[in-house]
Amino acid sequence: MNDIIIGIDLGTTNSEVAIVADGKVTVISEGGKKMLPSFVGLDDAGSIIVGETARNQYIVYPERTIKSIKRLMGEDTQVKLADLSYSPQEISAIILKRLKAIAENYLGQAVSKAVITVPAYFSDAQRQATREAGEIAGLEVVRMINEPTAAALTYDAQATDAKKVLVYDLGGGTFDVSVVNIESGVVEVLSSHGDNHLGGDDFDTQIINYLLEHLQNTYDVDVRNDSKAMARIARAAENAKFTLSEQPYAQIDEEYLLEFEGTPIHLSLELSRMVYEEMIEDYINATLDAVHIALKGAKFTSSDIDEIILVGGSTRTPCIRERLLNEIGLEPHSEVDADLCVAMGAAIQGAMIAGQDVDTVLVDVTPYTYGTSAIGFLDGQEYPFMFVPIIHKNTVLPNRKTEAFATHHDGQEAVEITIYQGEDPDALQNVKIGEFRVEGLRDVEAGNILTLTLGLDLDGILQVSAQEKETGLEKSITIKNALAQFEDSTLDAAKQRINALFGQMDASVIEHEPVAEVTESAPEIKAAQELIAKAEALFDKVSNEDKEDMIDLIETLTSCIEAQDVSGLDAPVAELNDIIYYLES
Repeated sequence: MNDIIIGIDLGTTNSEVAIVADGKVTVISEGGKKMLPSFVGLDDAGSIIVGETARNQYIVYPERTIKSIKRLMGEDTQVKLADLSYSPQEISAIILKRLKAIAENYLGQAVSKAVITVPAYFSDAQRQATREAGEIAGLEVVRMINEPTAAALTYDAQATDAKKVLVYDLGGGTFDVSVVNIESGVVEVLSSHGDNHLGGDDFDTQIINYLLEHLQNTYDVDVRNDSKAMARIARAAENAKFTLSEQPYAQIDEEYLLEFEGTPIHLSLELSRMVYEEMIEDYINATLDAVHIALKGAKFTSSDIDEIILVGGSTRTPCIRERLLNEIGLEPHSEVDADLCVAMGAAIQGAMIAGQDVDTVLVDVTPYTYGTSAIGFLDGQEYPFMFVPIIHKNTVLPNRKTEAFATHHDGQEAVEITIYQGEDPDALQNVKIGEFRVEGLRDVEAGNILTLTLGLDLDGILQVSAQEKETGLEKSITIKNALAQFEDSTLDAAKQRINALFGQMDASVIEHEPVAEVTESAPEIKAAQELIAKAEALFDKVSNEDKEDMIDLIETLTSCIEAQDVSGLDAPVAELNDIIYYLES
């Protein structure tokens, strides 16, 4: 029997889990509800709670409840849950572990593999963090697919006539738009664009600010520092948003919100859809700008689109449908459940991987350009950090590209290679996602050829290798999240912490945060020490101004090394590397 691979939509506001059985896609419900609110909390007894219970608790105990964790995925940050600190991966893992349990209870057997969806515009770091969350939850993430792609898998994929489909995906925290070709069971993503920090949460914030301003004007009171009142206002704003999707007005009433100078404060006002849509107009305009960028990426105009699919609960906002109708000239389709179609598509992909008979083929693309920096000309002047694209945005995945580069001066024995993600011709304006050094090059004249190969897999994880053409000397790295990536030991500790929460083990097991041991031999410290030695060797060849800058950076690095402050090394290492690169070029 083939392994069952579940499909998971790990959402900002809600999450779902689905399977394919006997050719039918089922979104698994618990207690009659198919959507699990993406809330995590600790109850009065210190036990973990996930979903509706945690969402309800947020009103009363926001300090021990976490929401919208997806927006922090890939960031080097911690969130507080009561008195404990957790990474975004750990909190997401708690949600995944709950979804895993829901699936296992439904199936009556253990589940260990999953396809998890991510926003098409998620970066490499965010994708890696999602994979780590799955591993912490005890799931092998066999594939990550883009959310608009997953939605397209559920929509008329067996049509024999080719259709050009625009997938507009606006969720609680992220926005994506993809142009997709569907024909004879093949779903081919032609282009994608989006914003990882635009969604229904931003709509809520606009209403919250409106309510806070109302309270300030009515009672001359600022309630921002009252966490319980703010939680009630946030819930009221979200409920008003839901109401305005169906009704032209929403009545907002929160009695005894708080007491101010002995006077009870009541919140009561009516919000019209017209006022609400004015609040969010800039966000909607931003999504429509992205639509046109995606169309341009696919080399299409609005008239080339045959269908529009709406994905994500935030697309229920009436003005979105109206604006798309005006912009594209098509009425968006609503046959596919906007909240559930992404999980359904993930389940279809999982069934395909598991060997089930599913007549759909998926072709996906990268939403970003990946490349490196080199000496070249920018705005007519020589510039040491010109961005050289290697894998271009909207390239079909998986993909592997190689470019040739030449050394700049005679006897150059080493090259610093930095990998960037972005579209700007100035590499420094793009996102730096990794770097490494190739040493021991031949002692020859300038023009020694090195080839740089970038390989991007189906999950959007990047492999990079550089090779000296004549000798075959090679150095390679895997680009993961340099800021928040889990080392194996930390990953194991995170698993134990999360398992302890679910197993209600002794509190001492989860009392402390996992801290990776830092020693003199830590790779970051060794690299910093090597960089210091390299910089000092250049002192005789630099100007006094550069020398002073280098000495300041070396002193900072030395202090960090003595204090075992690995995180503090990042900025001075980057600055010193830039100076050395410029001097050697």
